[in-house]
Amino acid sequence: MGHMSGPLFIRGSVSVPEAELLWRFSRSSGPGGQHVNTSDSQVELRFDLARTQALPPVWKERALERLAGRLTGGVLTVKASEHRSQWRNRETALARMAALLGQATAPPPKARRPTRIPRGINERRLRVKKQRSETKRGRSGGWD
Repeated sequence: MGHMSGPLFIRGSVSVPEAELLWRFSRSSGPGGQHVNTSDSQVELRFDLARTQALPPVWKERALERLAGRLTGGVLTVKASEHRSQWRNRETALARMAALLGQATAPPPKARRPTRIPRGINERRLRVKKQRSETKRGRSGGWD
């Protein structure tokens, strides 16, 4: 497998060590020139989420739960083949992996506290509504 420089940072001081990232390269389908058929520009980045020790246990549980549909045997896989250069595809794959893990490990949003509408505002709304309906009622009745 290929090597990338340094660990994958997720959020804060948490990162995935480079040793836990598995790279695979293959020929990419799609557009390209003479060089494209001979270079392995498609990148596949794999990370064993189920077995990693790099993430805090709470984050790991959260991620396993939220990414359940994307995992194959506990392994998260990201592919990138939009660029013609392998290097750019690697960067894209890393960014995608970081974004996925970042979202999957994020704490759940705070519960929304319902706000009360001040009575004055509600009364004003009803008053304006009544005026409007009076205005409109005055319009009908034609000119016989």
